[in-house]
Amino acid sequence: MSKIIIYKQIKFIYYLRNILIQMVPKGLYENSLQRRLASLNNFDKAVLLDRVNYYNRLETPTLLGDNAHVLKRLKIFKSPREYKFDTFEYTRYFKRDLKANFIFGDVIHTYEFPTIQKSRPIASDNCNAVLLKLDKSRHFVFVKDKKKISSKKNMLIGRGSVYQEHRIRFMKMYFDHPLCDLGQINKMGGNIKWLKPKISLSAHLNFKFILSLEGNDVATNLKWIMSSNSIAVMPKPKYETWFMEGRLIPNFHYILINDDFTDLDEKIKYYIDNEAAAQAIVTNANRHVQQFLNKKQEDIISLLVLNKYFYYTMQTDKYDLL
Repeated sequence: MSKIIIYKQIKFIYYLRNILIQMVPKGLYENSLQRRLASLNNFDKAVLLDRVNYYNRLETPTLLGDNAHVLKRLKIFKSPREYKFDTFEYTRYFKRDLKANFIFGDVIHTYEFPTIQKSRPIASDNCNAVLLKLDKSRHFVFVKDKKKISSKKNMLIGRGSVYQEHRIRFMKMYFDHPLCDLGQINKMGGNIKWLKPKISLSAHLNFKFILSLEGNDVATNLKWIMSSNSIAVMPKPKYETWFMEGRLIPNFHYILINDDFTDLDEKIKYYIDNEAAAQAIVTNANRHVQQFLNKKQEDIISLLVLNKYFYYTMQTDKYDLL
């Protein structure tokens, strides 16, 4: 079997790093902000501008509302810790008396005032929903898959929690389908007949097609699928994160199936019979993933997103973007 490398943060190291970050005097971070922003000249400015304006669509001065949090009062070690660690990684460079609205967790709405969040709806006026790369130890997992798509099983693999109505409906339609290997991993809810043990990420990658259904918000597995030599199979996404799911093109980055799932059989058979088309999707998906692998560029974009947020919420008088 070809070697599969999984790029995932080790929890112990992740927590230790964030504990150590808290020990550094906050003034040192604030004093280094301009130096950090100055490094944007090392990157393609058009790319930076495009992504910053995608995540933060504020264009006019906007009120924060009365419930905004002062940065220095954000309780980093209270749940949800991962969200707060990832937020503090970048807010630490800004003055501690600045304010922001935060909504942590699986977010599927846009709020009245500018709010920093992990996810947002795609098909609505989402300007007030400002995206940061949050809960990244869970969501931003990538793989290096050496196994060619041509050598993988001509089947759709799917393992996950099944309790949302749309996931239940999919299982009812395809659990026993000969082109599918599906299983429910949650013991409560769903259907006991669908229960199967969890399988490893590596085991998923023995299959040519991997099911990627949204859950409470985005599909968590989409990012590592698109970094592999397998193909994500899913309806058009309704929600997006820092991964910019709203920019994914059907049958270019993933295999599109109808919202009612009725064309799954047709789509799987088509890409089994058309290997070149399947390989093209893998290539395009891998290319989309590449932009998230440059840590220094990701850092600059994150700082610029926040810098723009504080400027358009009328808290700073300078917006250092290009």
